[in-house]
Amino acid sequence: MATNALTPSGRSLLKAELHVHIEGAAHPDLVRKLAARHGTNLDEIMRDDGTYIWSDFTTFLQCYDRVAAVITTPEDYADLTEDYLLRNAAEGCFYTEFFLSPDHVALLGMSYDNLLEGVTEGLRRAKEICAKDGFPIDARFIVTCLRHMGPEPAIEVARRVAARPHPLVTGFGMGGDERMHSQLAFKPAFEIAHDAGLACTTHAGEFGGPESVRDALDHLPVTRIGHGVRSHEDPELMKRLADEGILLEVCPHSNVALGLYETLSDHPIEKLMAASIRTTVSSDDPPFFATSIGKEYDALQALKGWDNSVMEAFTERALEAAFIDEASRAGLLSRLTKGD
Repeated sequence: MATNALTPSGRSLLKAELHVHIEGAAHPDLVRKLAARHGTNLDEIMRDDGTYIWSDFTTFLQCYDRVAAVITTPEDYADLTEDYLLRNAAEGCFYTEFFLSPDHVALLGMSYDNLLEGVTEGLRRAKEICAKDGFPIDARFIVTCLRHMGPEPAIEVARRVAARPHPLVTGFGMGGDERMHSQLAFKPAFEIAHDAGLACTTHAGEFGGPESVRDALDHLPVTRIGHGVRSHEDPELMKRLADEGILLEVCPHSNVALGLYETLSDHPIEKLMAASIRTTVSSDDPPFFATSIGKEYDALQALKGWDNSVMEAFTERALEAAFIDEASRAGLLSRLTKGD
């Protein structure tokens, strides 16, 4: 279900994205088609200009859930995955990692196997289209537990994923409302996933403050932190992140849209980089925040006056930290070096 033609116009700079929620990647044009498919009307949460209607973090979560409620079948997830990967490819993104939530789809009557069936089919379609277009892409999936659902359901998610290994499911993480529970509470779930060979990341340092990042580093087997931007408020924590080589999956426009910072100029990414903390750039829930992976790169480059080598370093760090097998990583890095 391709919705856009691939063009080379946005490909002058190769990009990689490590932090995007699959339902949060649903473009309004696609959502309208899916709503019509299921006989649902979402006009009250969608403006005529193709943007979603919400006003704060709580209403954002409510809007997200309304949108996600029309993505209910494997075919819906295939269409969504294909659509997003083609949009990313048109902007020069050749590697993407998606967050998947088995708990979320279970609420809609779908199984974990249904979810994997859909996203893997969408990836297959997108790879086929992009290969024919001369711009090969790849992607992997990170299964997440939902923080607001509590530690016990998280253990069940980890057990399910550990018991059903899949070559494209390479990571385990935690999303949801960061204002609830501690990172420590989810240690058992993360240990199950880690012992099963899954690389780990978790959302922290967004609404939870720098203490949530420290909590994650102290108790969870993570090599990456989703967001982590409020680490800049704690110099000792910044030093720890740099010393331990922890990578931050930074999503600038998301942070501004959700009110962490007033403008992109106020965003602390430059402070984090100056402290030798490894950073990447991602879009989080792009259509909800009027952004895309291309806009994230372009806006930072324009604002900071960075040359292409600085921007390419974001991509290189993303590939180095990607939850992917070493042979595939080497191929992606080689392609970045060659610039094709």
